[in-house]
Amino acid sequence: MEIKRKLGLGIASAALGLALIGGGTFAYFSDTEVTNNTFAAGTLDLSVNPSTIVDIGNLKPGDTVVRTFELVNGGSLDISSIDLSTVTSVTDAKGDNTDDLAKYIKVLFLENADKTGDGWVIGDRNNIISQTTLYDLQNKTPDAVENLNKFWTKLLGLGGEKSGLKAGDTDTMYVAFEFVDNKRDQNQFQGDSLQLEWTFNAHQSAGENK
Repeated sequence: MEIKRKLGLGIASAALGLALIGGGTFAYFSDTEVTNNTFAAGTLDLSVNPSTIVDIGNLKPGDTVVRTFELVNGGSLDISSIDLSTVTSVTDAKGDNTDDLAKYIKVLFLENADKTGDGWVIGDRNNIISQTTLYDLQNKTPDAVENLNKFWTKLLGLGGEKSGLKAGDTDTMYVAFEFVDNKRDQNQFQGDSLQLEWTFNAHQSAGENK
């Protein structure tokens, strides 16, 4: 009887141990959550209003043309800079040109009134372009939304908006062109026309932690 009792206890203990081992794989709590994530790219959307800044005829040496236009950021991202590139082409009406008409069309100034901070001021130090011909401007790419007085803007809060063009914002631009009178014979340009293509290239601001 003692042997049977011991065998019975041993079998029961073994069975209990197996049960504990088998049940041990489920002896903890668990919970699961699923996240759904999205990465959406923003947009750069620069427009110029009006799209044609100058359309004028019957010009003569000494004439000046002043125009206003706007740079509009209709996108969702801030613009850090807008490089202006220039391309000109001349139609020689009589086929007698010995010089390039673009050398005699001068940009007196291109001013960003929002960056100047005091509206349109002729001769302002914050002119994006000052006193250069369309011919020479083809080799330059000025930033149309740069605050050239940014040192004083940062230090004293003077001089208009910071450089760049924020999403949803608009900058007002003033530009003046002059048909240069060189006080010599310019008859070769009679009847000629000059096509000016200004391309405004917008660039995003630097990446940041989101």
